[in-house]
Formats: sequence, structure tokens, C-alpha cells
Amino acid sequence: MPRVDGRNPSDLRPIRFIPDFIPSAPGSCLIECGRTRVVCTVSVESGVPRWMESRPGGWLTAEYAMLPGSTGRRKSRDRKGSVDGRTVEIQRLVGRVLRPTVDLAKLPPITLFVDCDVLEADGGTRTTAINGASFALAAALTKLRAEGRVDGVTPNMVGAASVGVVGGEVLLDLAYEEDSRADSDMNVVMDDQGGFLEVQASAERSPFSPAQLQSALDLAAEGIRNIFVARAECDGDA
Repeated sequence: MPRVDGRNPSDLRPIRFIPDFIPSAPGSCLIECGRTRVVCTVSVESGVPRWMESRPGGWLTAEYAMLPGSTGRRKSRDRKGSVDGRTVEIQRLVGRVLRPTVDLAKLPPITLFVDCDVLEADGGTRTTAINGASFALAAALTKLRAEGRVDGVTPNMVGAASVGVVGGEVLLDLAYEEDSRADSDMNVVMDDQGGFLEVQASAERSPFSPAQLQSALDLAAEGIRNIFVARAECDGDA
């Protein structure tokens, strides 16, 4: 059965990293994955959370938001103290998968703030945010090394891809129309050493078999390798 955009089951949507999209930020990019577009920035502030003050090193945290016009129906802005559960889940995910790729103990007492703002959503916003955040983080640390503010801290690349079972077929990188009718779906995050940082899998309409699970993991790993290739080919990659 042909996909909505004519892709093969193992094809990613066209992916593009546009570096230095926000010149005032130490690291930034606009990442486009099909019609999903996310601005990712990394800012640096002196100091660490209070619970870390007695420990050496720095900290990394992330925030995620969908702008009001990012979907067909206006997305209300999150207000202080009333961030929706999905937003909290995704921003925790972004921070959680990035922290193991940076030797935080080697940082001075600084906090790296990673912000992911969705301009347009057509499926895969969390995986696209992770891919863009990893790119922006590498750019920020490159700049901090050049300025002499950090020494010897180079993050591993992080890649993320969605996979789903749609109409009995395992498909890579679901667009919204496919995701909305998937029997089950999965988000996979890996580093460039081939290690898994996170695997999220759920049966939306029907259970998936062990064979489908393994096929999905293999397809995700292949897709993430291709994301790393696209990133390496981007001019200005950190």
C-alpha cells in the first residue's frame, strides 16, 4: 500500500539542518523533517540548580513548546504553572537523552538550556526536536571551546526516529496522517556509537508482535544512521 507521500516503508522524509538560525544563541538550528519544522537553541547561564551546588560540573535541561500556529487548530500557549502533560513528557525526554552524551562533570558550573519550539507540526515533533537539539548542542559546545569556556567536552551525536505499524506494515518516520491511524508506534533514540538512549513503544489500537518490534528497531536504527549522514553533509555542522 503506497504511503501518503509516496515514500517506501524504509524512507525518511526529506531532512534538513539549517545552522545558526538564531545568531544570538551560542548554538541553534532550524530543522525540517518533511513539513515538520522546529527551531532549536542552546543558551548558557552561569550557575547550576541548587541541588548540584555541592557537586563538580554543570547541568543541561530542556524545554519544548508548540507555537499557536503549528497545527491546523490553534495550539493554546502553555501558561506558567499549567504546562500540559505532553509538553512536560517531551521536554523531559529531550533533556534525558542529551545528558548522557555530554560529560557534565567536565563542565564549569554552568547550565545549558536547550529550547525546542515547533513552528509547524506534521508528525514526529519529538524526534525532530531531539535531532535538532543535538545539532544545536554540538554547535554551542564548539563555540564554548573556542572561547576557552569549556575544555575537552564534545557530545556524541544523538538521532531519533519514529516507527509505526500502519495497516499491518512497519513504516519509518510517520507523517501525521500515518501516525493518526497507526496500530502501534515507537520512538527510538540512539547515539552515534550505536547505543540506545531511549525506546518508547505503545500499542495504540492493537498489540504488536515480537517480529514487528524487532523490525521496527532495525528500521529505526537504519533511519537514524541516515539522519547522521544528513547532519554530517550539512554545511556548518558542529
